[in-house]
Amino acid sequence: MMMSNDIGIDLGTASILVYIKGKGVVLKEPSVVALDRDTTKPITFGEEARLMIGRTPGNIVAVRPLRKGVISDYTITEKMLKYFIDKAVGKRTLRKPRVTVCIPSGATEVERKAVEDATYAAGARDVYTIEEPVAAAIGAGIDIWKACGNMIVDIGGGTADIAVISLGGPVVSASIKTAGDDFDEALVRYMRKKHNLLIGERTAEEIKINIGAAYRRPELVTMEVRGRNLVTGLPKTIVVTSDETLEALQEPAMQIVDAVHNVLERTPPELAADIYDRGIVLTGGGSLISGLDALIEEKTGITTMIAEEPLTAVAIGTGKYVESYNGRSLDK
Repeated sequence: MMMSNDIGIDLGTASILVYIKGKGVVLKEPSVVALDRDTTKPITFGEEARLMIGRTPGNIVAVRPLRKGVISDYTITEKMLKYFIDKAVGKRTLRKPRVTVCIPSGATEVERKAVEDATYAAGARDVYTIEEPVAAAIGAGIDIWKACGNMIVDIGGGTADIAVISLGGPVVSASIKTAGDDFDEALVRYMRKKHNLLIGERTAEEIKINIGAAYRRPELVTMEVRGRNLVTGLPKTIVVTSDETLEALQEPAMQIVDAVHNVLERTPPELAADIYDRGIVLTGGGSLISGLDALIEEKTGITTMIAEEPLTAVAIGTGKYVESYNGRSLDK
């Protein structure tokens, strides 16, 4: 049985999504690998490995081989990619797949090459790369081939990519290393400073998702948070409010707003006028933090909306890029 051979991969710092032509997004798993510390052999990948973060015995370590959108451990990334490609495509295919992978817009040639090499080594026949904001724009349903400016802000786990796209490519872009992970770290720091409570990164992520706020919420929401009291050294539970997360997340949120501002300042006037008419589109998991769209809208004066499927937009766009634009030039 021959299966479709075009796949798109959103190789993210926090999660990996695989899109298969004609099937949509078939796999979404955290980009985490559990390793045996002695042999450095991978034990498990994805969600199973994520559940081990902060809970492993001495000989097992859960690692994230991508940091800030860039490969930090080549060998493990290659094994993880191979595992996810096999899991998504299945072993039955005779032909190796054609794979498109997205990379942060600020990636250097060396970083781009590392992604390509790892994907070839993981079993791809051809590898194309596409810049993250371009993929996000396609996935958000924007016709990027028009001579019309669209601004996309893709906030992932490790990087936030901001670009003004026209005629199929980024005209002005910026990639900053402030994103979902930094929101988590800001919450860990805040809890330690304000409440003398030490929490893990998974707990921080739960706070961010449940009660995180980049702009004051209409009604106050609270959540019980468990951690270790740094004074007594014993476990402790406290109640945290969304207003506290507003205070904690202010700094990273403003860094993203400043980057958006910076890109707008560098945008040619005609395209800036288009953006003012059409608005700013947010994608990526980080765009789901309550009120981030309202904050960007307030600070820029431009309508800001979240794409329909913010978590999968980049993966869908990466896959569709190969599908729809076979005739056009795919950048090698």
